[in-house]
Amino acid sequence: MTTVQETNLPNLAYRGKVRDTYELGEGLLLMIATDRISAFDVVLPTPIPEKGTVLCQLSAFWFGQTSHIVPNHVVALASDRPELDIGPDLGRRGMVVRKAERINVECIVRGYITGSAWAEYRREGTVSGEAMPEGLREGDRFPQPLFTPTTKAEVGHDESLTIGQMEDMMGSELTAELSETSIKVYEFARDAALSKGIVIADTKMEFGTIDGRVSLIDELLTPDSSRFWDASGYAPGKSQPNYDKQYVRDWLDEQGWDHELPAPELPADIVSKTQQRYSEAYSKLTGESLD
Repeated sequence: MTTVQETNLPNLAYRGKVRDTYELGEGLLLMIATDRISAFDVVLPTPIPEKGTVLCQLSAFWFGQTSHIVPNHVVALASDRPELDIGPDLGRRGMVVRKAERINVECIVRGYITGSAWAEYRREGTVSGEAMPEGLREGDRFPQPLFTPTTKAEVGHDESLTIGQMEDMMGSELTAELSETSIKVYEFARDAALSKGIVIADTKMEFGTIDGRVSLIDELLTPDSSRFWDASGYAPGKSQPNYDKQYVRDWLDEQGWDHELPAPELPADIVSKTQQRYSEAYSKLTGESLD
């Protein structure tokens, strides 16, 4: 099975934690999702086979499903553009997108209390600085999804933002639009995924402006950017069976890693089980096989 850890095509524009992006000219970019995996804002030395394919194909699925809610940057899958001449392995992982003026905020929507929200709640009784009811259990569903933005750090860790801080950064009108749009996309996906047996506990979205319109960019509703739980095993107050990157995070924490470089190598069984989880998420949500 082919693994793509790094790409080396002409006209590299940007190499992120997972994606390599290339200039195509005429306002277009080629964005390739590699098999790199990051955790705690650090790129791990061990790739996950076919991970980039899942990220690309599942993002394309959700961009298509949510285009009635908000426009997005997708032009075509690279596999549908043979003139790119990048081969089938990269074609499966690639997407042609329009350039956008990035909005430098991570738009996080939380439908269930888990992760950093659960950690904050246990310390302070709050989520993103807002007081929460007493007695919540880890994994409880919020009555209404919460919009909890963070900064988008190029280096280091993202930091939580209050709505007031976000309004100071970009104004109340854009803040309201991003909040409302993010929640609408999440609610649509949450309901669709639940019908396929997956709970979307939370997710992260990125936006930019294209021709003056707020548009979804980067990736959407993948196992990298979301927590996907098995609905049949969901039960508040305990660890949830998942189809996402949490499996890798949990293993890393069990090793006592301090979340700083260098990161440990992933053993073969962790790689295999992570690959399986990502593939299952894709199959369950789309009804199709990666093959």
